[in-house]
Amino acid sequence: MTHAKAMILGCLGQRLTNDEKAFYRDEQPWGFIVFSRNLAEPQQIRDLVAEMRDCVGGRNAPVLIDQEGGRVQRIREPIAPRYPSGADIGTLFKLDEEKGLRAAWIMSRLHAFDLRALGINVDCLPVLDVPIPGASNVIGNRAYSGDPAIVARIGQAAADGLKAGGVLPVMKHIPGHGRGMADSHHELPVVTVPREDLEAHDFVPFRALRKELMAMSCHVVYTAIDRDNPATASRIVTDEIIRGSIGFEGLLMSDDISMNALRGTMAERAQRLSAVLDVVLHCHGHMDEMQAVAAAAPLLSGRTLQRALAVEAAFGDPDDADEAALRAEFSSLMAVA
Repeated sequence: MTHAKAMILGCLGQRLTNDEKAFYRDEQPWGFIVFSRNLAEPQQIRDLVAEMRDCVGGRNAPVLIDQEGGRVQRIREPIAPRYPSGADIGTLFKLDEEKGLRAAWIMSRLHAFDLRALGINVDCLPVLDVPIPGASNVIGNRAYSGDPAIVARIGQAAADGLKAGGVLPVMKHIPGHGRGMADSHHELPVVTVPREDLEAHDFVPFRALRKELMAMSCHVVYTAIDRDNPATASRIVTDEIIRGSIGFEGLLMSDDISMNALRGTMAERAQRLSAVLDVVLHCHGHMDEMQAVAAAAPLLSGRTLQRALAVEAAFGDPDDADEAALRAEFSSLMAVA
């Protein structure tokens, strides 16, 4: 673990190539992430995840996935059922708060059943962004609500459901992508409202869940805080807002550094973000880009190492929940919404 690098990497296909295996063994990423392109059927997924961990000495390395429900759900039928969106959970909450929170918890607990069976131990959920009217649809119905207090309550239930199932959550996208008028996959969103508006709205859910162990930053510029850099590359946003005002002390990772919101070569991006965040996330699996990230990513050390060790120590056994009973209860709850 002390030789792991501060990066999370993807791979290209459904099995690791010999080149990928050699690269991961040499460079020792702290964790991995999988996408739909990597997933065919359950045994293949288990084998791929096992190959990844074998490359880093067999430790229980974090293996991440974006399994939210709605349009962001990497594992789909027949391996896992289609789950509703965050907005669907929010709709149920409006009808009945207790049922909405229960549904959020159960959906995450069901995600954990699905993921643990495949060896995946981290879900990039909950989405704590609070969208405003007119914002880019990149968040859209992935959000639970336009009310920060509701987002916080549902988000906590979702995080707790994952943890009950032995899967760790990653809050996203800290300190808030909800005002972005552009999709950061394609261009850099710039938010121009005063800091007090952000404090009273966008930051609220993250502050409520600040004790969680992991969060994903966002490629968004907040001109009232740092007009020159997106949050992922901003020492000001990281220190003053995420660590300071919000009070998050857990492991802070980037959003995918391949996204077009960022400028510069992959090496330049990796250097900038590694200087600010704990861990850099690279998703696409292209070897030349991963080599550039690995050249810039430092070994885990100091506070970053402590945060990474805290994550690994938190991987625990699931509760004794009855999967069939929970699936039936979830169907009943969502039939109301």
